[in-house]
Amino acid sequence: MNGPDRFEEDENDVPDESGQQAGDPLRIPMPRASVEDSGLPLPAPADLGAAGPPPVLEHPVLKSLLGAWALAACSAEEATAVEQHLGECGACADEARRLREAVGLLQRPESLDLDPGLRTRVLESCLDRRPPRIPVPDWAAAYDAETARLDALLQDFGDAEWHAPVRLRWFRGDEATSRRTTVAGVIAHLLSVDGLVAVALGLDDPMGDVTPPQPTPAARTEAYWRASHFPPTRAMRAPWRDQSHHLVRTVSFTGGGLGRLPVPYGDFELPLHDAMLDRAFECWVHAEDIADAVDYPYDPPSPRHLHRMIDLAARMLPTALAHRRRTGLAAPAHHRHLVAAGEPGRSLRLEIEGSGGGEWLIPLDSPAAKGSADHEVAHIALDGVEFCRLAAGHVPPQEAAAGQVGDRDAIKDVLFAAASLSRM
Repeated sequence: MNGPDRFEEDENDVPDESGQQAGDPLRIPMPRASVEDSGLPLPAPADLGAAGPPPVLEHPVLKSLLGAWALAACSAEEATAVEQHLGECGACADEARRLREAVGLLQRPESLDLDPGLRTRVLESCLDRRPPRIPVPDWAAAYDAETARLDALLQDFGDAEWHAPVRLRWFRGDEATSRRTTVAGVIAHLLSVDGLVAVALGLDDPMGDVTPPQPTPAARTEAYWRASHFPPTRAMRAPWRDQSHHLVRTVSFTGGGLGRLPVPYGDFELPLHDAMLDRAFECWVHAEDIADAVDYPYDPPSPRHLHRMIDLAARMLPTALAHRRRTGLAAPAHHRHLVAAGEPGRSLRLEIEGSGGGEWLIPLDSPAAKGSADHEVAHIALDGVEFCRLAAGHVPPQEAAAGQVGDRDAIKDVLFAAASLSRM
């Protein structure tokens, strides 16, 4: 409707706030950012037309526009005038460059948190192309992965996170118990108990000259905590991570041939391949404790590693049942059903659902008996992660099973035996 001649005529006829005509050569336009900040009405739509020659602005005005120019808040005419001036004035050009760099620092940073599964995916991709010269034994892979995941969680912790309170939980007898510590105290606990594996492999004991009254995990941890002159700090991370590297490196250099080496835990022992799984399991459980303390999400292990941890707990259940009977905490064995070692006997079917799941037949009357589907008297179904939390002492046995069928005493005994696998 309005042709170019009419548009130009209207633009020249519009006075600014000072009463001058827009074509007056003495007019100094107000910076757009100042107009917007002041709450005054924005320039008339006529400013959106074809840009004419840049206005003639004095040096102080152009210098005052550098901040708005760096923020891209100038009008088209002002920006053109500033940029023309920058080509002629070295001082303003340097100032403009510094302002642009400062604007870049004001941008909201992207999250630095990496996907917890990124390391595993990268390694698997690399190993698909070139196998490692010295591979990690399959039974040590879970420990390698879980220590790496926990270390990734710890790497950005500040002092406040390292001193965040953590409550370690486990079952003693039929009672839930707990011990209060900090994030740094949990890492000290992992360091001291992983030392049992280090000693079995002939490596240095992180306890040094500290001698616990008993070589159990709990006694070692308490002795290590007491020997510290000050509460544990972020300084615990380096020795713990170094020790975990040494453990993985040592079992890898042996070609996995030490898998049956006994690792004493004080009142019991495990072969090295099971001890490494046990340490991987505890690393994951305590990583979840730490993540809960700092309100950070933490995923379960990969299905393959989770399955191995569940299998270890299922294999330990018959011995745990026998121990509870000796201490009067479980119903006595059915002597009329006792069988010779290696023979089938009364069994409970443990069905683990979800990630890392499977089925296990648990002999009920003797650790030496063989689980048998023909002698099944009870059936329990649980989620895989829920079962692990039961074995860690984080879930009450009465609340764990999703499905229960059969002998009620057998079911109760197995659930409480699973909880009794937990320890500090």
